[in-house]
Amino acid sequence: MSEGKIALVTGAGSGIGRATALLLHNNGYSVALTGRRPEALEETAGVAGEGGGKMLAIATDIADPDSVAAAFTKTREMFGRLDLLFNNAGTSAPGVPMEELTPKQWQDVVNVNVNGTFYCAQEAIKIMKAQNPRGGRIINNGSISSHAPRPFSAPYTTTKHAITGLTKTISLDGRKDDIACGQIDIGNALTERTVRMTKGVPQADGTEMIEPVMTADQVASAVLYMDSLPLETNVQFMTIMATKMPFVGRG
Repeated sequence: MSEGKIALVTGAGSGIGRATALLLHNNGYSVALTGRRPEALEETAGVAGEGGGKMLAIATDIADPDSVAAAFTKTREMFGRLDLLFNNAGTSAPGVPMEELTPKQWQDVVNVNVNGTFYCAQEAIKIMKAQNPRGGRIINNGSISSHAPRPFSAPYTTTKHAITGLTKTISLDGRKDDIACGQIDIGNALTERTVRMTKGVPQADGTEMIEPVMTADQVASAVLYMDSLPLETNVQFMTIMATKMPFVGRG
């Protein structure tokens, strides 16, 4: 149990974000739920069980730095501190050859996956370095795509590689303020966005294949483990994936 800890989860209205927010809540955390759809955030808060920490739903567009700053201000005002940021929210572009992507499609992915992750980390660091006791943990959702691409995934893959650089930089710069930063690289967690895996997705050889999946709850358990460690210990990188998915040897 982590009674009294405060977490902020981005993309908490569905999928991995929702599963993680609920598991943290059930383990004694109070959780700020952020995402663009207020009704989805309220649904997450509504299905939380009794006996956990408090839930605070904050409609947030992480691509907008002012919206992000407001969300972290509300979190600090409500809970007084921040112990964990799970930088989970992300988006992707249509799976088409890169020469067919529009500039807006590219920019939309960069704005959420890179800029939004940075804005959230920046606000978390401001709170964590000023609070007493000082410090906290940031966990970035890097994805399997931070290691290897799928076909027709240039915007998503590029941004997830960028997250690895951001994770390392936060880890380095956060040391003096007792801020730990790790990255969880997730492969084939079954959510609304990845249900297509169970129907067949393009492979590097041009074929389509149904791919094995795992549950979002299993990812949530990994996030909880990463934050269960004391701040003097850090899981720098963790890969959690469906055992039989075509990742090792992809392509």
